[in-house]
Amino acid sequence: MQEVLIDSCGWVAIVDSGINIDTSLNGLVGPFQLLLLENVKHELDDLAKEKKNLLLSLIYSKAELIKALEESTNHTDDQLVDMANHRNCAVITVDRELKKRLIDSSCRVIEVVSNKRLRLATD
Repeated sequence: MQEVLIDSCGWVAIVDSGINIDTSLNGLVGPFQLLLLENVKHELDDLAKEKKNLLLSLIYSKAELIKALEESTNHTDDQLVDMANHRNCAVITVDRELKKRLIDSSCRVIEVVSNKRLRLATD
C-alpha cells in the first residue's frame, strides 16, 4: 500500500478542483493510505477560519494523523520532506518550492493539474 502525505495547499487544490481523491489516487498509485502531519492539520484548521468549505471532516476521517520526526525542524515543509524520505511516500502539493525540494530529494510528488486531475510530477 502506497503512503501519501498531504500538504495543506495540496488539499485546498483538491477541494477547489472537485477531484474525487479516492478514485484519482487509486488510479494513480493503486491502494493508498493518506498521512497527515500534525503541522499540516494545524495549517488546515487555520485556513478553515477564512475559507469555509475545506471538507476537513473528509480529510480527517480518511487520513492517519502522524507526528513529525524528532530530528525535523518546526517548519512544515521540512517535516514533509523529512517524512517523505523516511517513509518513502509521495506528497500531494501544489507548492512550487516544496515540489522542487521533494524532487531534489528523490521523493515522489503528486500535483493537481489544470484543476481537474492528479498526476505524478516529473520536474
